[in-house]
Amino acid sequence: MPHAPTPRELTLRGLILGAVITVIFTASNVYLGLRIGLTFASSIPAAVISMAVLRALGNSSLLENNMVQSQASAAGTLSCVFATFPGLIMAGIWSNFPFWQTAGISLAGGIAGVLFTIPLRRALVTESSLPYPEGVAAAEILRAGGKNGNTKSLKALVSGGVIAALFTFASNGLRVVADSVSATASLGGAIFQATGGLSLALIGAGYLVGVAGGLAMLVGCIMAWGVGVPWLTAHTANTAHLAAAEFAHSVWLHKIRFVGAGAIAMASVWTLIELIGPVARGLRAMLHAHRTPSTTEQDKDLSPRSLIALLTFTVVALGVLFSAFLAPVAHGIGTLVVAAVLFCIVFGFVMAAACGYMAGIVGSSSSPISGIVIIAAVLSALMILGLEACGLVPEALMANEQTLATGFTILVLSAITAIAAISNDNLQDLKTGQLVGASPWKQQVALLAGCVVGAAVIPPVLNILYQAYGFAGAMPRPGMDAAHALSAPQPALIALIAKGVFTQSLDWSMLSLGMGLGVVLVILDLALRRRALALPPLGVAVGLYLPPSVSITLALGALLGWFAKRHTMHNKRKTGAKTEMSATAVPEHDATVGTMLASGFIVGESLTGVSLAIVAGALGAEDPLSLAGWLPHSFAPVLGLGVFSIICVWFYRRVVNNAVST
Repeated sequence: MPHAPTPRELTLRGLILGAVITVIFTASNVYLGLRIGLTFASSIPAAVISMAVLRALGNSSLLENNMVQSQASAAGTLSCVFATFPGLIMAGIWSNFPFWQTAGISLAGGIAGVLFTIPLRRALVTESSLPYPEGVAAAEILRAGGKNGNTKSLKALVSGGVIAALFTFASNGLRVVADSVSATASLGGAIFQATGGLSLALIGAGYLVGVAGGLAMLVGCIMAWGVGVPWLTAHTANTAHLAAAEFAHSVWLHKIRFVGAGAIAMASVWTLIELIGPVARGLRAMLHAHRTPSTTEQDKDLSPRSLIALLTFTVVALGVLFSAFLAPVAHGIGTLVVAAVLFCIVFGFVMAAACGYMAGIVGSSSSPISGIVIIAAVLSALMILGLEACGLVPEALMANEQTLATGFTILVLSAITAIAAISNDNLQDLKTGQLVGASPWKQQVALLAGCVVGAAVIPPVLNILYQAYGFAGAMPRPGMDAAHALSAPQPALIALIAKGVFTQSLDWSMLSLGMGLGVVLVILDLALRRRALALPPLGVAVGLYLPPSVSITLALGALLGWFAKRHTMHNKRKTGAKTEMSATAVPEHDATVGTMLASGFIVGESLTGVSLAIVAGALGAEDPLSLAGWLPHSFAPVLGLGVFSIICVWFYRRVVNNAVST
């Protein structure tokens, strides 16, 4: 990228702006996560806000904007600890969120996540062909907004963003158009269901992911909803007398999703095995780079001395915080604390690699971190049971229906979640930095700054939300309206799993089935590679685990991009246009109008989603702008599907027409 000889990059004003954006995005993501179980990736919205503010201040640079979005995205991603900490209240361990323990665990996990991405940067970014859809989109946005940005690309970004913002406001704000459509059918006792999310951000992410990743997720979705759910609904008693759609969703949530989690675990292990070579080369290259004065600025990481100091801080902090949590036991906790810290570091690195790889395939927003956390919950609980069997765990830890053991497991998982979330998002940021020519070590400093600010914001936000709404099944005061409580689905599930392991009430059959399926998928992928084909095991496992509204729509975006590129090639051959590609080749996405439109879809929906979350939090209502009560029941789905289809057709035609004209 052409830029000034000494461009602004890591600046004080950038760090301050990143901290301000961090506070907003962290609060919004924690609220959204506890309300509906989902969050928005904050890299792209942060890049857009940064460009607007720094351009107004003057003398800004593309690299300075990149540092701001890196810092803000790290903190926004750290908010994923919403999936574990509330479980401590649900389990009856905490009555609020103590600042130092909550912030300390979040910070230690966040720092470890940044450290683990340093060797992984070379293995998964520098030496990898993974698409990193959000990282590429953020780079295109930064380029388009720079001084040398392409006007045509910038217009495509703005038009895609405006369209996505309006559609998201109409669907998630006014509720006049639906945000998903679903069809359910029964055949005998079997229930079939298809659900599509009307999300332009997923269409854009699918376009950027490409057809291989999109089709793999679609295969997983078909296995879940075309085979697994029908079979189980036909052979499972509907004792609660739920409606067909609700029964199918319940079976997927409590059965099939665990199959997906097991498949993700096995596919992740295989992914790690395949990454051993690149990671080792990355570590050697990192050490060699600091011994070689000729190393370029665009290839420098934090020094080994800095890494050792930060890792030491992380280990000591985790040890102190775990010891403080177990203080009621009073004695005999040393072995357990050491084992828990080692588990966080070793398994945390495994999760960092697996989640970073998944983010490279499907993007940070769609990467199923909670699936990996489920596996971590089982393994950490089994670790405690193993130590107990060896007589290395105090009896007081396992007393009172294993309540304290469950709480300690959740605390360990909070650190693991922070590690996985930061690694998941940071590799997207480092991909952006690679594309725009940023200095990795400066970007890593910005990421660490984001972790510090995010960790400080999370405890008060959690306390405010808990005191204002309460959590489903855990209210701070008697007499509060449970209908307004935050559902907090992930913390409830994690607490249930941890306690289920200790009380031996967890259903292992689905997890075991998923692990076996994961082995089959790995073998199938290896066989397909010999024929120059591929079926990424993690992609299929992710399709099993994620809701069909995500998998189907993302696959639709990938197919739209594939057909558009095929159509473009056909038209160019038909008109005699010169091309170096073969008749069957399909070009990957590049910095074209298609990429910018897809990026605009992600930008528009993300910014609007964050804004709506802030409004909902300020007004204390789930849907304060909703007009759904004034409309017929069937109006929103029909209108939503119609408008969504028109936008998809418009997107397809814009991509094809622009490619042909160039």
